[in-house]
Amino acid sequence: MLKKRIIPCLDIKNGRTVKGVNFIDIKDAGDPIELAKQYVKDGADELVFLDITATVENRKTLVELVERIAEEINIPFTVGGGISSVDDALVLIKAGADKVSVNSSAVKNPQLITDLKNRFGSQFVVVAIDTKYVNEQWKVFTKGGRNETELETISWSKEIEKLGAGEILLTSMNSDGTKAGFSIDITNSVSKAVNIPVIASGGAGKEEHFKDVFTKTEASAGLAASIFHFEEIPVPKLKQYLKKQNIPVR
Repeated sequence: MLKKRIIPCLDIKNGRTVKGVNFIDIKDAGDPIELAKQYVKDGADELVFLDITATVENRKTLVELVERIAEEINIPFTVGGGISSVDDALVLIKAGADKVSVNSSAVKNPQLITDLKNRFGSQFVVVAIDTKYVNEQWKVFTKGGRNETELETISWSKEIEKLGAGEILLTSMNSDGTKAGFSIDITNSVSKAVNIPVIASGGAGKEEHFKDVFTKTEASAGLAASIFHFEEIPVPKLKQYLKKQNIPVR
């Protein structure tokens, strides 16, 4: 079994880290630079930075904040929010991003995934899927979870892989912020349907939830936000727990 990754996520709004429940009811969760530094100390494997209102407000990700965080950390750093072209991605690489995450722009223009792969390599391209269970099926949502699309989650996952993405960040909107556990069924279906790594996101509230997602699905990483930001489960404690469960972590 490949070593599993633990990834804190900084959802950024107006330069602050925030956290919501089911993509709404947003609360402040602290200074992103201080949090990023703490996660490096704690042994997080990677860090994800999502400017959650960039797409909605049609403005570019907070490049200056990305630069400041990148200066402080030495772990892989994925940045998303408002990226709609190769040029947008290039600005973020220059600012210190190791990977970019695209979501709404990839749904609107799937060719963007291939363009990014051709320019930077597939390992640089993360496609985020925000998914919700609606009318008996898992559908893809865009615009920060505001817009339901016609896309069905499994088929979009396969398409993403064909187009050249190196990784999928799968967030279950039904579970997001609930702390009731990852959505095992859709995470399992997506991770079995593709041959690229899948990061499970949405719903982590207890150490056991990470055990479940790593033993019941083929997800290669677990991503969470508030439980790490508010130190409900510190990263080192989570890794010790997983090791005791014979789940290999980095």
